[in-house]
Amino acid sequence: MNEVSVLGWAMAYTAIFLLGISKSGLKGLSIFNVTLLALAFGAKESTGILMPLLLVGDIFAVIYYNRHARWDYLWKFLPWMILGILIGVIVGKDLPEKQFKIGMALVILLSLVILVWWENRKSKKVPQHWTFAGSVGIVAGICTMIGNLAGAFTNLFFLAIRLPKNEFVGTAAWLFFMTNFFKLPFHIFVWKTITPETLAINLKLLPAIIIGLALGIRIVKRINEKHYRRFILVVTAIGALIILFK
Repeated sequence: MNEVSVLGWAMAYTAIFLLGISKSGLKGLSIFNVTLLALAFGAKESTGILMPLLLVGDIFAVIYYNRHARWDYLWKFLPWMILGILIGVIVGKDLPEKQFKIGMALVILLSLVILVWWENRKSKKVPQHWTFAGSVGIVAGICTMIGNLAGAFTNLFFLAIRLPKNEFVGTAAWLFFMTNFFKLPFHIFVWKTITPETLAINLKLLPAIIIGLALGIRIVKRINEKHYRRFILVVTAIGALIILFK
């Protein structure tokens, strides 16, 4: 950690600033957070650095957007995502750095293809069968544990069921607060990616997330439903290219 360059710190502050904007409602930006922080500190190490700051953003989001949450959809999705996290703990514990990076890139590219296909398909029927929530939830859980990359898959689920913007943000806020809190002990005691050293880095990066949260609220209020959905697809595509060629 002491060998991080000035450029590395600049990428880290940018990542956490974007994390604040993402937690305020612009969900597609999470891919940039993960990519920049992985470039600054390494793929696996960055997951532990990001975790406490994710929870800071989650606490803000559930307080601000609580009234918009759709608990019926949350309870459909959450158990499957928890199962995926447990699988990810086992799979990712001893995964080498190179394979970790390749896995992150493949996850983003796959999710991008699915998102674009879903938005452009002719049928707009909302999926109701439990296998849809189950399959997407398990993959999201694995990806959030291995690389904090569940965003594209949860976006897929919420876009598919046609949640309006505010309900999308409110439901996602509670989902990530619960799952990130569940992941915390595994990062501390199993992977050992959260240490006193990483917490000291969190304190240095904390102002960036506060600024991002404040700015993000203003941006979300100005985006209409149609542009919000397009925004999620565009930033997912850009993020996929960044992590693939980094």
